[in-house]
Amino acid sequence: MKEDFLKYQGQTSPFPLGIEIEKAEGSYIYDTQGKKYLDFVAGVSANSLGHQHSRVTEAIKSQLDLYTHVMVYGEFIQSPQVELCKLLSQTFPDNYSVYLTNSGTEACEGALKLAKRVTNRYEVIAAENSYHGNTQGSMSVSGVERQNGAFRPLVPGVRFIEFNNLEHLEKITINTAAVILETIQGGAGFIVPKNDYLLNVSKRCKEVGALLILDEIQTGIGRTGRFWGFEHFQIVPDIVITGKGLGGGMPIGAFIAKKQYMDLLKENPTLGHITTFGGHPVIAAAGKAALEEIKDAHLIEFTIEKEKIIRNHLQHSLIEEIRGKGLMLAAILKDPELTPVVVRRCLEKGLILFFLLFEKRALRITPPLNISNQELIDGCSILKEVLDDLHS
Repeated sequence: MKEDFLKYQGQTSPFPLGIEIEKAEGSYIYDTQGKKYLDFVAGVSANSLGHQHSRVTEAIKSQLDLYTHVMVYGEFIQSPQVELCKLLSQTFPDNYSVYLTNSGTEACEGALKLAKRVTNRYEVIAAENSYHGNTQGSMSVSGVERQNGAFRPLVPGVRFIEFNNLEHLEKITINTAAVILETIQGGAGFIVPKNDYLLNVSKRCKEVGALLILDEIQTGIGRTGRFWGFEHFQIVPDIVITGKGLGGGMPIGAFIAKKQYMDLLKENPTLGHITTFGGHPVIAAAGKAALEEIKDAHLIEFTIEKEKIIRNHLQHSLIEEIRGKGLMLAAILKDPELTPVVVRRCLEKGLILFFLLFEKRALRITPPLNISNQELIDGCSILKEVLDDLHS
C-alpha cells in the first residue's frame, strides 16, 4: 500500500508521516499493525469531536437514507442546509446570512468576491505571513512569497501589512475593498493579536468604508474557548470565513456576512456566486450534529480548562513558549532543527503532532475539543519524555 500511495497519489511533501490507517475512534487513530496513536492534531483542527463521534455518524447515516445531492446549491430547500445556516447565523448579534461551500479556501474566494461587490472597489489588504488557502484568490492574499512565487501571476490588487503593527493601518484607504486577516495567525506560529490590534483595524475599516473579513477557518467553532475567535477581541467583522471544525470531520466551508451584503450575490449578475456541491446535505447534516454536540456537551467552556492542563504539563527547558488560545496551541521549540525529530519520535511512541506552515520551531497541538483531561496529560508526558531524551 505504501508503494501505491507514493506512486499513484499526488503528494504534498517529500516526507509524509506515512501511517497506514486501519481505523480511528475517539482521540485515537489505529494503523494496520494494530498500533494506536493519541491524536493531538485532530485532522489539523478539523475533527472537533475526534473520530467517529456517534452523533455525527448517525446524522450522516440518517441523511443517506433520505437523499444526497439533488440540485446545485441555493435552488431547492433542503433542511440540513437551512438548519445549519440558522445555527451559524444565531451566533451573531445582527442579521447575518450564511453561504455554504466545500472548503475553507472556497469560502475565502466567496468572501473576497462579496467584498468587491459590496464596495465596488478592488484593492485588498492582507497580512504578511498569513495563510488563507491554496486556490489562486486565497494564495493572492496569503503573505508568504516562498509559497506563492512558483505560481505567479496571482490575482492583482493585493497589498500587505504587518500583523499587530498599528502604524501599517494607514495603508487601509478609501481605495480598499476589504482587509482580510486571520483572527489568530495560524501558519505564522499561532500569533495572537495584541494592543487592541483587531479593534483598531475594525475602526480603520469603518473610517474608510472598507469591509473587515476575518478568517476563522481554524479559530472558529469553539477552538479558542469562544465560539468565534473574534469574540475575545470585542469586535464583529463584516464577513467571516469558516471551515475545518464546522463539519465534524467532513469537508465543508462557509462565508457569513450581513444579509444586506449577501443578498447582492443574487443579481447584477444573477448567479454571482454558485457551487454544485457546496452545502451537500450529508455534510450539512454532519455539521449540524457537530454544532449541536459542541453546544450540548459544553465543550467550549471546558476548552480553557484544557488549555491550562497543557500549559501546566508542558514546561520544559527545550520549549521557549506556548502560543495560542484554547486548544489552538503551538509549543515553540528553542531550535528549529529539533522539530522534525520530535514529531518523528513522538509518532514512534504513539503521539501524533504536526508542524506549522511557516514557523519552523512550532509543534502543533490542536486535539479534539472533547479529548479527556487524562489523554491530554498522557500526550504531554510522551512529548516531555522525547524532549528529555533529546536534552540529555
